[in-house]
Amino acid sequence: MQVLLIHPPVTKPSEPPAGIALLATALRSHGISCVTVDANREGLLELMGMPCAASDTWTRRAARSVNGAIALLRSPEAWRSFDRYCRAVRDCNRMLAVQGATSGVRLSCGDYRDSRRSPLRSADLRDAAYRYEQNPFFPYFSGRIDPLLQNNPQLIGFSLNFLSQALTAFAMIGFIRSSGYTGRIVLGGGLITSWLRRGVHDNPFPDLVDELIDGPGEQRIVALCGKNFHKMIPVTPDYSGSLDPAQYLSPVLILPYRCSCGCYWSKCSFCPETAEGTPYQPLPPDAVIADLNHLVQTLRPGLIHFLDNALSPLLLHALIDHPPRVPWYGFARITEELTDPDFCTRLRQSGCCMLQLGIESCDDRVLEKLRKGITLDRVERALRALQHAGIAVYAYVLFGTPAETPESARRTLAGIVRMSAAIRFLNLAIFTMPLTATDRKQRAPLFYNADLSLCRDLVHPHGWDRAAIRRFLQREFTSHPAIAPIIRRDPPLFTSNHAPFFCPAWEHQEHT
Repeated sequence: MQVLLIHPPVTKPSEPPAGIALLATALRSHGISCVTVDANREGLLELMGMPCAASDTWTRRAARSVNGAIALLRSPEAWRSFDRYCRAVRDCNRMLAVQGATSGVRLSCGDYRDSRRSPLRSADLRDAAYRYEQNPFFPYFSGRIDPLLQNNPQLIGFSLNFLSQALTAFAMIGFIRSSGYTGRIVLGGGLITSWLRRGVHDNPFPDLVDELIDGPGEQRIVALCGKNFHKMIPVTPDYSGSLDPAQYLSPVLILPYRCSCGCYWSKCSFCPETAEGTPYQPLPPDAVIADLNHLVQTLRPGLIHFLDNALSPLLLHALIDHPPRVPWYGFARITEELTDPDFCTRLRQSGCCMLQLGIESCDDRVLEKLRKGITLDRVERALRALQHAGIAVYAYVLFGTPAETPESARRTLAGIVRMSAAIRFLNLAIFTMPLTATDRKQRAPLFYNADLSLCRDLVHPHGWDRAAIRRFLQREFTSHPAIAPIIRRDPPLFTSNHAPFFCPAWEHQEHT
C-alpha cells in the first residue's frame, strides 16, 4: 500500500463519500496502490453498537432496538412507514448521543459538537490531536488504523468537507503521529478549500500535517506519489472496499455522482462558490452518460444522487435523451426549461424523482439584488410544471440577506403559502456573510471569533438581525398551517439525503 485515504466522522452515513472514491480511481489508474477507509460509516456504526450505561427508559429501549433500527433503515420498510423510519433514526441517534456525552460531545448521525473545542480554532484542532484519546471515536480508530500503519503507507490523505469532521480528523492525525508515523499526511476536501480561499495562507499545523490541498486533489496527490498526472474523462469513482454502497444506512443503494465542479451560473451574491472564485469545470454529457451506464450495470444502485451545485440544462437534456434507468435527484437552477410542462414530464420519465431548488426569496427586488437570475413568476410556473409532472421539490429559502426587509420576508411567507401544494420539503436558512465579501459597509466582526472562521456577521442595513429573523420564523413562518406540514415531513437528520424515499414518485414506483 502506497496511499491510505480516510473519510473521517461525522457526515450523514447514507451513501459512500465520492471524494476519496474519485481519488482512489486517479491513484490506481496511475499504478499507485491505495486503501480507502470510510471511518465515518464504520465509526458511527461501531459507536451505535457499543454497550452503554442506560439510566433512562429511552436509552434502554434504544439499546435493545438499535440493531433492528439499522436493519430497518437498510430495508424498503423504511419508506413504507414514516413513523417507523423516524423512530429508527431516533434510536440510532440516541445511542450516539449517549456515547458522545461521556466525552462532552453532542453526537448524531449528521453532527459533532465538542463543548470544549471549536473546529474553527486551529489551537483547538491541535488540542484535539494531542488529546486524541478523549475523542469518542478513539476506541474505533485506534483499532482500525493501527494495523493499516503496519503496511507503512508513504502518504495518508484525509478528506474534510464539513466542520463536523474536523475535530475527529485531527484526533486521528494525532494518534497516527503518536504511533511514530513519519510519512506524509495531507488534507483536502471542501472545508480545506474554503479555508485556503478565505485567508488561511500558511499551514497552521506543520508538525501534524504536511500539506493542505486546494480544490480537486487528484493531480496533486498523484504528483506527491512521484507520478506524472494524465487527465482521464470520465473519472469513474471506485466504490470498492470499505466504500461498498450496500453498507450504508439507506433503504436502497445510493450512488453519489458528480458531473461538474463549481457552478455554471456562479453569479449569486450570497454563494460561497462565488466568494471563493471556484471555476466551473463540467464533464462532457456523453462521458457522464457512458459513466453512469457502467456504474448502474456494475453496482445496481436504487437511486442516483447528483452532487453538482446545479445540474446544467445541457446535462438535463442528455439525461432525458439517455435515461440512466434508475431514479435520480439533485440540485438545479430554476431555468425556463423547468417552466415547460412537457420538458418536466420528460424529465420525470428519465427517472427524476426530486429536484432541489434554491428559491431563496419570493420578492423580486430581493432576487434581483441576490443576482439569482430568476423571478417569482418563473418560480411559480416551474413549480406548477414540476407538480404536474410528479417531480417533488425540495425548496431552499434564505432569510436575512442585505436586501431583505421584514416586509419582503412576509412576501416570501405569502409566496411559499401560495405555492405550498407544489413544495414537498423545505430548508430554511439564515444568511451569514462570506469572509471574502467585498461590501465593507455591511462587514462586522467574525461570526465566530476564531482564526479559521468562514463567515462574518452582518450589520443589516434594515435592522433585520438574526434574533428578529428567528422570532419571525418561529411565530409566523413555520407555524403557518400551510407550511407546518411541509416542515414535519422532512426526514429527521438525513433530510434531503433520504427525502426521495418519501415523495410521490417513489410511492408510485413502489406500487408499480
